[in-house]
Amino acid sequence: MKFVDEAEITVHAGNGGNGCVSFRREKFIPLGGPDGGHGGDGGDVWLLADEGLNTLVDFRHERIFRAQRGENGMGRQMAGKRGDDWVIRVPVGTSVINIDTDETIGDLTAHGQRLKVAQGGHGGAGNTAFKSSTNRSPRKAIPGSPGEVRELRLELKVLADVGLLGFPNAGKSTVIRAVSAATPRVADYPFTTLQPHLGVVRIGTDQSFVIADIPGLIEGAADGAGLGIQFLKHVSRTRLLLHLVDMAPLDDDVDPVAQVHAIEAELKKFDPKLLKRPRWLVFNKADLLEPAERDKRAKAIVRKLKWKAPWFVVSAITKEGTWPVCLKIQEFFDAQRSEQA
Repeated sequence: MKFVDEAEITVHAGNGGNGCVSFRREKFIPLGGPDGGHGGDGGDVWLLADEGLNTLVDFRHERIFRAQRGENGMGRQMAGKRGDDWVIRVPVGTSVINIDTDETIGDLTAHGQRLKVAQGGHGGAGNTAFKSSTNRSPRKAIPGSPGEVRELRLELKVLADVGLLGFPNAGKSTVIRAVSAATPRVADYPFTTLQPHLGVVRIGTDQSFVIADIPGLIEGAADGAGLGIQFLKHVSRTRLLLHLVDMAPLDDDVDPVAQVHAIEAELKKFDPKLLKRPRWLVFNKADLLEPAERDKRAKAIVRKLKWKAPWFVVSAITKEGTWPVCLKIQEFFDAQRSEQA
C-alpha cells in the first residue's frame, strides 16, 4: 500500500438549534405563559487515533466532514436534542495543524486517543428564559450559534524509537532487514526505499524497540530535493538516530565525511533541534574491505569528523556487527527509562 502521509480536510461542527417562542395554550388555563424550550447544542468533530490504520489515503476521496446540527427548541418547555458528534479515525502518529494559523492543534500518539478539532455551536434560549415580573409574555428567543469550521492539515509521522539516516544506497534497508522481520525493498540503485518502513527489534522477552528505515536523503532535502522534506520530518519523533555511512563506495570520488556534513546541514535546516538528538555513526558494507583496511578507514573518518558519540563498523548483508549495535541501543533506552523513573 502506498504510504500517504499528508492530507487536508475541512471540518464543520454542528450549529446550535434555535430557541423556541411558544405559549401554553390549554383549556381552563388562561394566561398560561411562555413555554418555549431551548435549542440543542451542535455536535463536535473529534479525531480518534486508531492503530488499525497506517495511511491517510482515505482522505484523498473524502475531505469534508460535518457534525449534526442541534434540534430547535419546542413548546411545552421541551429542549432540542443535542447533535451527534462526528468522529474521524486517523492513524496513530498523526499531527493536526490549523491551516489558517499554521498552529499545531495536537498530536495523536496513542491508540484510542481523542482530540476535539471543532466545537459545536450552543443552542439558543427559548422565550421561557426571558420571562420576568415585568415581562410576562416575552416574544423573544435566541438563535443557535454556528459551529466551528476549520481547515486542517493532517501529517502522519512514523512512530519509531530509532531512525536510520544516510544517503541513498548506504544500506539502510539492508540493516533493517538484518535486525528485524521487516522486508523493505533492496536493490543496487538509489531511492529503492520510497516509503518509511518500521521493524521491531526484539532483544529479550520484555526488551524491544522500533526502528524506522527512512528514505535516503540528499543535499537540498530540507528544501524538497529528492524525496525531500516529506520524509525528512519522519525523524522528528525518533529518540535516537543511526547515521549510516557507506565505507566502501563504488565511486572513488565520494567523500563519506562530506556526506555526513551534508546530511547534518539538512537536519539543521529542517529543525536545528535534530542535531542535538543522540546520533551514532554506523559504518556499513565492511564485508567489502579487509579487516585492517576497514578499521583504518573508519578511524580516519571519525578523526576528520571529530566524532565524540558512539560509532560502529558493521556489514548488514552478512549481519556482522549488527547484534552488538542492537544491544547498545537497548542499553541506551534502558538507561533513559531509569533516569526518568
